[in-house]
Amino acid sequence: MKLSKFGEKFTGSSGIVELMDDLGVALSENPDMIFMGGGNPGRLPHVETVFQQRLEAIMANPDERHSLFGIYQSPQGDKEFLKQVAGFLNQQFGWSLSHRNIAVSNGSQSAFFVLYNMFAGDMKDGSEKSIHLPLAPEYLGYADTGLSDNFFTATKPTIELLDNQLFKYGVDFSRLQIDQSSAALCVSRPTNPTGNVLTDDEIEHLDQIAQANNIPFIIDGAYGLPFPGIIFTNAKPHWNDNTILVLSLSKLGLPGVRTGIVVANEEVINAYTTANTIVSLACGTLGPALAKELFKSGEILSLSNDHVAPFYKDGAETAAQWFREALHDLPFHIHKPEGAIFLWLWFDQLPISSQVLYERLKQRGY
Repeated sequence: MKLSKFGEKFTGSSGIVELMDDLGVALSENPDMIFMGGGNPGRLPHVETVFQQRLEAIMANPDERHSLFGIYQSPQGDKEFLKQVAGFLNQQFGWSLSHRNIAVSNGSQSAFFVLYNMFAGDMKDGSEKSIHLPLAPEYLGYADTGLSDNFFTATKPTIELLDNQLFKYGVDFSRLQIDQSSAALCVSRPTNPTGNVLTDDEIEHLDQIAQANNIPFIIDGAYGLPFPGIIFTNAKPHWNDNTILVLSLSKLGLPGVRTGIVVANEEVINAYTTANTIVSLACGTLGPALAKELFKSGEILSLSNDHVAPFYKDGAETAAQWFREALHDLPFHIHKPEGAIFLWLWFDQLPISSQVLYERLKQRGY
């Protein structure tokens, strides 16, 4: 089979493809395997009940049922849902948004594919632009989204050793370099998979750098603020006209409905919507239908703050203690659990590669 450069790239080996294959095996083909997440949210009965009640209400209403299953929504998303999201964000944080600042995607992964390739890659003038990640390690799923080579650059972090076998990554602003080839800055907050949460000062500093260089500042908030709020430190949401904030319903407990939310200035939203029409034709309806009333009532915050975040915070603290008890005499460090649904372990004297360790753990059923 002869493939194009696109075909070669997107059908070849990829870390995110291997991860999703492993998750599929763990969930459906090997029920005895100890499933340790990998980004799939846990089951929270109260949250599931809320979504069940909302779905039952939709199914009982013929007009809502038809809207859910029987018609295409706009590529930007259902207008009423966009208004509810904008109103919620304005009320909570004093932002000045309208429905024209919001777009829906079929999952945040597809949103990043469109956004990244809108800004970076082969440019019309023959130059090449890249997305800069100011704090690495970063989300594995970004790695192969670019349509051209040399699509990402990154800055190594500072490492602060803490008590109780913890450490923390930080942005090394002394080494962070932005030049004419930089198309955008992008961070995930909390970071998948380290659990790092950039401080408010780091976010403000990065925003200033982005504005000074006339490039957008992209924040992946799939685990973060304002929902699902899986952040265990003091942090505040960030948005302005130069920021592209990407949110998701997945970690709230709806990964299967594939709903991402893009918050940006109108020019970005218009460009994104046009590209999304070509890539996806239209957006899925189930996620917005289930969440619309949660934004209208503000219940999405109580679900996040009272149920989702405490569940993962307790789990992170418990798992960290288990590791300390099991590995107490080995040289290891745990990234300070500041958010998200992961623990990031650093074995600084490991005699094998992390890939070999991963394969061995799979063979043992973990």
